[in-house]
Amino acid sequence: MDSERLIRQLEVEGFKVQHDPEVPLGDIAVINTCGFIGDAKEESINVILEQIERKKEGKLRRLYVMGCLSQRYLEELKGELPEVDRFYGKFDWDGIICDLGADMHNDMMCERRVTTPSHYAYLKISEGCNRHCAYCAIPIITGRHISRPMEEIVEEVRGLVRQGVKELQVIAQELTYYGLDLYGERRIAQLVEAVAAVEGVEWIRLHYAYPTDFPMELLDVMRTNPKVCRYLDIALQHISDPVLDKMHRHITAEQTRRLIRDIRAAVPGIHLRTTMMVGHPGETEEAFGELLDFVRETRFERLGAFAYSEEEGTWSAGHYADDIPEETKQARLSKLMRVQQRISSEVQGEKVGQRMRVIIDRREGDYWVGRTEFDSPEVDPEVLIAVKDSPDVEVGRFYDVTVTSADDFDLYSTIL
Repeated sequence: MDSERLIRQLEVEGFKVQHDPEVPLGDIAVINTCGFIGDAKEESINVILEQIERKKEGKLRRLYVMGCLSQRYLEELKGELPEVDRFYGKFDWDGIICDLGADMHNDMMCERRVTTPSHYAYLKISEGCNRHCAYCAIPIITGRHISRPMEEIVEEVRGLVRQGVKELQVIAQELTYYGLDLYGERRIAQLVEAVAAVEGVEWIRLHYAYPTDFPMELLDVMRTNPKVCRYLDIALQHISDPVLDKMHRHITAEQTRRLIRDIRAAVPGIHLRTTMMVGHPGETEEAFGELLDFVRETRFERLGAFAYSEEEGTWSAGHYADDIPEETKQARLSKLMRVQQRISSEVQGEKVGQRMRVIIDRREGDYWVGRTEFDSPEVDPEVLIAVKDSPDVEVGRFYDVTVTSADDFDLYSTIL
């Protein structure tokens, strides 16, 4: 979203901006980076190196780098990549505008040029995190939790709707904390209601909740407001009490199980997306077995997982030895995802014969590709509709479909 705000500011100043690294447009490149985990950092560095090569070949005049990676490793990057004209952190990216000789339009800070498909957008409601999980570098990069004022968020939503956005992915490092710093209480439920009240918004999907001190009033909104998808992305990371304690998650296995039962009871049909970590220091074979049993019994509708990687500056890096071999981590990760693949196949198979509402994202070969309220873009299963059966489908529109078949992840449907 920082990239989208920057693009909008530059366009107002007369710049032509292309948001596609595969199709370099002109002689200035701006790279927005991630510095959270090893894979993301490696990807960011590779993109920078590609653009440095373009600069050496005379195809690029200026190269700027912004975002989390340069926020966290500013001095190191300056020393190792002198070909970059300037680095900006996560919070001073507006300096690019000044360095390009343009003016900053502070009255347009809520305006963005949407770079996702025009019918959906991501909506960040806060920055930072106060949780300080032992393995996590986010608080190091972003600092403490800062909620955006509700009025500002709603104004941004109105602007997105004017651009054709119908679906919002509400995101934050920790969205259930929203409002505590501004209003002295959690106001995520009130915020979601306010966003849903904007005419033109049709779907709202919630990402990155934290299980400890979960605001249960949010579930009432999810159950009663038809615009709020029955979908919750809530990272649990593990279920073994010793591992949760080492992770500084401030929740127990029993509390976790009780929360899941309460969520599913309060919002019938809800799909839970969670994230699990394997290989954190202290994860014994017994603890990993407990995690597998938990995933089997809970049957999360959506689950992602990753192997622990030591991040400098975190509690885990400073206090625990990263002594679980990488091959063990990867073996555990593969085993966990095989279990989840079977669960996903069963969950998707149960939808065959059901009538569902779908939004169409794109055409891909012989199929229209869409999603239900239970599917977030890019990370979740999709719905495929044969073009030959429905040639006049429009991208960005909602359709009612009947699910005719399913595989491990995706659904096949016909439009009613």
